[in-house]
Amino acid sequence: MSECWIFGSADADGFDSTVIPRDAFVIAADGGYGHVKRLGINPDIILGDFDSLDEEISHRCEIITAPAQKDDTDMMLAVKKALSIGYKNITLCGALGGRFDHTFANIQTLEYIAENGGTGRIFSSNDIIMLQDSLKCQYKRADGYYFSLFSLANETIISVTGVKYPLSEYPLKRSFPLGVSNEITDDYACVAIKSGKLLVVYSKKR
Repeated sequence: MSECWIFGSADADGFDSTVIPRDAFVIAADGGYGHVKRLGINPDIILGDFDSLDEEISHRCEIITAPAQKDDTDMMLAVKKALSIGYKNITLCGALGGRFDHTFANIQTLEYIAENGGTGRIFSSNDIIMLQDSLKCQYKRADGYYFSLFSLANETIISVTGVKYPLSEYPLKRSFPLGVSNEITDDYACVAIKSGKLLVVYSKKR
């Protein structure tokens, strides 16, 4: 199956819709419909409790209304829907820069995607955020971006090559941000995990 792109209601200014694959399955989560409409994207599903939707729905597609009092965020509802219909490659947009509690919840949602057999990322005009829990991954150099690694376990033992500040079997602590603001200097950075898991962040230099 193709990718699933989910739009939340947080900031999406500067986002370019041309990065979305033409065959992507698109879900608008509540106020994320405003971004979808502004970008000229046709959603496949619109869902949520619609407490943050200021736009009149003008697209004909499946609409799922959730109760206002619920355990899941609208973004989590959208992720669960995507996983339930078979999508494993999921990108979250409009997931950063709004309420901090929702931003943090969306980072936790990346963990939920991984725990349920998927691969997730958060994508914005300034940042790309991913989770790494496999033994070894390569990351392509993106000029004009910092490359940061944060432990999501109490301790993650990592080796990193192809970067300005390499590490060898270093115990990266969850309580100390040693991995912030690194830079990829080779064509690719190689990140190997001996134990633990990482939050991987590309952040545009400003």
